[in-house]
Amino acid sequence: MDIVQRFLEYTTFDTQSAEDTGKTPSTDKQLVFARFLRDQLEEIGLEEIELTDEGYLYATLPANTKKDAPVVGFIAHMDTSPDASGANIKPHIVKNYDGGDIELEKGGLVTSPKVFPELRQHIGEDLIVTDGHTLLGADDKAGIAEIVQAMVYLKEHPEIEHGKIRVAFNPDEEIGLGAHKFDVEKFGCEWAYTMDGGDIGELEFENFNAAAAKVEIKGVSVHTGYAKNKMVNATRVAVEFMNLLPQDEIPELTEGYEGFFHCLGIESACEKASMHFIIRDHDAPKFEARKRTIKEVAAQLNEKYGEGTVSIHIHDQYKNMKEMIDPVYHVVDIAIKAMEEAGVSPRIQAIRGGTDGAQLSFRGLPCPNIFAGGLDFHGPHEFLPIRNLEKAMEVVVNICRIVGNFNE
Repeated sequence: MDIVQRFLEYTTFDTQSAEDTGKTPSTDKQLVFARFLRDQLEEIGLEEIELTDEGYLYATLPANTKKDAPVVGFIAHMDTSPDASGANIKPHIVKNYDGGDIELEKGGLVTSPKVFPELRQHIGEDLIVTDGHTLLGADDKAGIAEIVQAMVYLKEHPEIEHGKIRVAFNPDEEIGLGAHKFDVEKFGCEWAYTMDGGDIGELEFENFNAAAAKVEIKGVSVHTGYAKNKMVNATRVAVEFMNLLPQDEIPELTEGYEGFFHCLGIESACEKASMHFIIRDHDAPKFEARKRTIKEVAAQLNEKYGEGTVSIHIHDQYKNMKEMIDPVYHVVDIAIKAMEEAGVSPRIQAIRGGTDGAQLSFRGLPCPNIFAGGLDFHGPHEFLPIRNLEKAMEVVVNICRIVGNFNE
């Protein structure tokens, strides 16, 4: 099959991860896809294939050269986001996109370049889109398809010399747990690349420092007729908490290296409220200042309403991988060269989010992030230009060839 067929086949699997299930993988349906991939890698002829009980799949394409080449790896995640359904995905291909609105369903949802201007960068290309009811799953089944197809290509073209290549597919990246049980020692690579970026040319080795904060608010519920000077409405305190944070430091008003506070959700009643935040910043000192800010807001409200009204728990999620990549910058140079040889202009940028590669980099596996090709992830407007898919696969092949001659 070609890479488009492969990607479309992968989208038939519902692999949505889920928060707070307390198990790995977080959903059993991810294991269904993992077993399918395991069998497919066996058919392709990869070796040292291992699927763990927790849904981590590892495999090897053996070296076809006697050169002393480093072992390099490629990683993608199997799960799709909890933000939108990944069940019964029905993709279709828009041929030779004309730059106008794309009707995803008759009389229904439309993807317009007025709202999604990145579409204009792909006029004249064939695009894979959704039917408007689900996400597409290019994040990160495009990455998986590119890696698998590259291994097929290398098997079919033995004239391309390469060292030992390792591939890995993991669960639960979308809930921040993809790298937690990844066995770096077993993977056995000097460095790797996650194929989990966006549009063509993206190359990322900087990401947010990230933390999560849970805010618990204890109210005092009293009959409204007798509430004066007694009631503490936890819902109103939650709103006040939100309003005390910097109002322009939110995702919808920031870009580039600008950090933010983001409220994921609120559950509230008069008696109690619970709020979930994520805190993000590329700059480490600014990141620490943000965590202090959210604690100071809690202290301010406790002073106003009484100690213990607001309690807060903050835990770090991941750090900016740049400090781990800079000392081994050749891994970035190789990716740049691989893109240029594929006719792709590299676009180095910071990730306004996280990646499994960030956690892996801090565990001793330097791991920049390369474009997988999809855009507008996590919702029904997600789309994947077929050229992006094909070029990302070519970049993987080029990296394998370049690394195969690395020590010459």
